[in-house]
Amino acid sequence: MSRKYKFHNKEGLYFVSFAVVYWIDVFTREEYFALLTESLDYCRKNKGMEIYAWCIMPSHVHLIFRAKDNNPSALLKELKTYTSKQNIPLPPSKGD
Repeated sequence: MSRKYKFHNKEGLYFVSFAVVYWIDVFTREEYFALLTESLDYCRKNKGMEIYAWCIMPSHVHLIFRAKDNNPSALLKELKTYTSKQNIPLPPSKGD
């Protein structure tokens, strides 16, 4: 099965689901749930994501959205990239 979403109508409304690697229950922890909701809010305010519904399960997310000013594939990529960068602490630089 393809991992890439196929968006035929760039202005359309879409339902997508995506899961955490190995389906680990990470969203049961408040800090990870908050991180994801903050990422959704960031994309809504800054990237033109119109969110119609979302459901965050312990190991995966369901989302109904539309990309107002963007390609839906690129918008999902930005959401995942932004979220992962907020989640992964960077190692200290060599000068620290």
